[in-house]
Amino acid sequence: MRETEPIYVTQPSLPPLEEFTPYLEKIWANKILTNGGPFHQQLEQALCDYLGVKHLALFTNGTIALVTALQALRITGEVITTPYSFVATAHSLLWNGIKPVFVDVDPNTLNMNPAKIEAAITAQTTAIMPVHCYGHPCDVDAIQKIADNYNLKVIYDAAHAFGVQCHCGSVLNHGDLSVLSFHATKVFNTFEGGAIVCPDAKTKLRIDQLKNFGFVDETTVVAPGINGKMSEINAAFGMLQLNHIDAVLARRKEIDATYRELLKGVKGVRCLQDAGEAIANYSYFPILVEADYPLSRDGLYQKFKDHGIFARRYFYPLITDFPMYRGLPSAQRDNLPVATAASKKVMCLPIYPSLNNEDQRRIAALIAK
Repeated sequence: MRETEPIYVTQPSLPPLEEFTPYLEKIWANKILTNGGPFHQQLEQALCDYLGVKHLALFTNGTIALVTALQALRITGEVITTPYSFVATAHSLLWNGIKPVFVDVDPNTLNMNPAKIEAAITAQTTAIMPVHCYGHPCDVDAIQKIADNYNLKVIYDAAHAFGVQCHCGSVLNHGDLSVLSFHATKVFNTFEGGAIVCPDAKTKLRIDQLKNFGFVDETTVVAPGINGKMSEINAAFGMLQLNHIDAVLARRKEIDATYRELLKGVKGVRCLQDAGEAIANYSYFPILVEADYPLSRDGLYQKFKDHGIFARRYFYPLITDFPMYRGLPSAQRDNLPVATAASKKVMCLPIYPSLNNEDQRRIAALIAK
């Protein structure tokens, strides 16, 4: 890549265009463009097989999937969640008339800190919505223990967690539901898309009804559902992407390891710890710019931009800094010291399969100078 060509924090993984042509021809031949067509059904089963889950419902995007997951479990009142995430996590609660209650994150993983959950539970609390941040698994056992003690549902925002495994298999099998995003920037994408991982066929049936306006049959509507169906074009692209996903994940792992080696010993820059025993998907490469680094985080961010490298301060600002949330008592910064500090330090470096070693060295050299 030439010095003048921009480098972005992520780039979609795009297989060769000619590989997609047979899929398009089949769609045209089938004359089915949406409403649970053949590719939609094939992708649901293929993803169940690949991810090691029993049931999965495809959606048009991850946000609609979050909204529907809350509806499927009939969640009301208050839900405990994290401020350190993309705004869709909290927005899905507001869309359902639910009050988000924010708790702080763990300083090592930046996932929800289970030690902060119990103090936030009230008589109105009905669920916990953690996020597997950057694809690192939450402390699923501790969270489930609290949920069981207080009879709460658990819905995981697993937007970053495609293919991630924890100590007992797929992390997507934890909680009552897990919600995936297949946005173009994700490890596995369908241009736009998402999914809900379901524990049983009965729950999947309810979710399938909710994502199709609440229809049970041609003339019967049983719930105020939404149009959340994935089209055949998106599903076909997902089938094609699955052919390449293992190579994509392997290359991301190499890039992660290279960054860690190149940045080893750079004073004032801390790489977020790896996933440990988990099988990671290397969806992001966050660094924390500490006080003893010569530049501020935003100064380094600008330095990158000046050199055509478009990193991302992800997540900054916190969800709780936005006007629709910052008036909530749980959104006050003294309640969220770890998340507040992390949002001022974090920067995600470019990571995608086509990122070459030369560009990685250039990125690391700019940090080390």
